Amino acid sequence: MTEARSARELPTARAGVNAFELSAWAKAFGLVAGITARGADFGLASPEPAVAVLDRWRSFRQGLAPDFPAVVVAHQCHGTAVATHGALPPGWHVLDGVDGHCTNAPGVLLAVTVADCVPVYLAEPRSGWVGLLHAGWRGIAQGIVERGIEILSRLAESSPADLVLHCGVSICGDCYEVGPEVRQAVLGVGGLAGGKLDLRAALEQRARLAGVTELTVSPWCTAHDSQAFYSHRGSRGGDGRMLAYLGRAVA
Repeated sequence: MTEARSARELPTARAGVNAFELSAWAKAFGLVAGITARGADFGLASPEPAVAVLDRWRSFRQGLAPDFPAVVVAHQCHGTAVATHGALPPGWHVLDGVDGHCTNAPGVLLAVTVADCVPVYLAEPRSGWVGLLHAGWRGIAQGIVERGIEILSRLAESSPADLVLHCGVSICGDCYEVGPEVRQAVLGVGGLAGGKLDLRAALEQRARLAGVTELTVSPWCTAHDSQAFYSHRGSRGGDGRMLAYLGRAVA
C-alpha cells in the first residue's frame, strides 16, 4: 500500500483565534481547512461556564461572518451519521447525533469538535463538494470514513478516486494505548493484550480500500504537541476541545 504523504497544518489566526490551517488546500482547492489551537475551548460540554463558551462561539462566528455567514456543528455521538447541507441562513446551526457533514454551498463552514479523535477532511475539487468527519475509534470501527466517502462520491457524482482526503491533527499511535477489544473493533485483530493504535493509519487503510488514492496525514500529535493542542488522553480527561473546520468562503 502506498504510504500517505505528510501535510503539516501551519500556524495562523482565524477570526481572532489561534489556529493551524492547510495552506496546500487553500492554494490548490480554494478551501479553508484547519483546526483551532490550545487556549480556546470550543467543547459543547465544556466544564467552563456556559456563558464563556457561548461568548467564544459567538465571537468566533461573528469574526467568520464575512466569509462564512453560517457555521454548522453537532453534538457528536461517535457514530456514522453524516448530514448534508445546502445553503443555510446566517448563524450558528447545532445538530444532534451527527458525526459528519457535507456541503457544496460557499459560505457554509463545517465544524467538528476534537481533542484526540481525527478530523477527516474530504473534498471533490471538480464539483465543489466537501465533507468533514469526526473519527474516534468507535466511529472508525463502525465505518464513518467509508460512509463519508460513499456519501460525498454520490453527491459529487464521482468516484472515490476523484476525492482528496486529509487525516488531521490527532493523537499519534505512540501515545494511544488501548485494550484488545478496541484493537479488535478497529483493526479486526484481537488477542489477550492491548497495545498501541494508530487511528490515522487505520483511517488511511480504510480510505484506500474504499478507493481513495490522494491522501495526506498530519504529522502533529495532540499529546506530543500539547503546548499547541488539547489532548483528552494526554490530560487524563482535563482538557478542552478544539474546533476543526472546512469550507469554501463566499466569493
